[in-house]
Amino acid sequence: MRNLAEKWPAAPDWITAVLNTDGISVRTLDGLKQLLVSGDLTAWAQASGLAGEGVGAGAVANGDKYMVRIARDRILAVSERPLPVAAGWHAAGFAVTVMDAGLHVFEMKGPGLAGLVARGTALDPRQASPSASILFAGAGVLFYRFGNPDRARVHVDRGLAPYLWGWLEQVQVF
Repeated sequence: MRNLAEKWPAAPDWITAVLNTDGISVRTLDGLKQLLVSGDLTAWAQASGLAGEGVGAGAVANGDKYMVRIARDRILAVSERPLPVAAGWHAAGFAVTVMDAGLHVFEMKGPGLAGLVARGTALDPRQASPSASILFAGAGVLFYRFGNPDRARVHVDRGLAPYLWGWLEQVQVF
């Protein structure tokens, strides 16, 4: 039987891999807790202590725990420490799914970030969107800024992380 793994490049060592090019630094963020929450987001806010609607594409998230908006009834709760809500269905009307192993997180920062965003998506980098869910470099991702306008985080399906890394290695930002 043919070994199909030979035609794909090996994934980088995510712990040590850093890309520095065109005024942008890209690295993997490891250890973030990620919970996908669907359903009654008001009930979720009461149970978790995380209030608000979550940030969308172009908006700036801050702190050690925050929410990223996906749809009207869906958010990704991100935290440096475990959140106090268990996975599964909750009688209050929401469901929680642990996404730690399912989503890979890249952090991009530097003065060239606006150029990179312009190459990867049709998103206007000066405008915030209600949802962080966008098409970036041909892959569905969650994109938002973190801490300041020259720093962004991208959550991508783990299986697409090597593809996105390869795209980032080859893109030229002008």
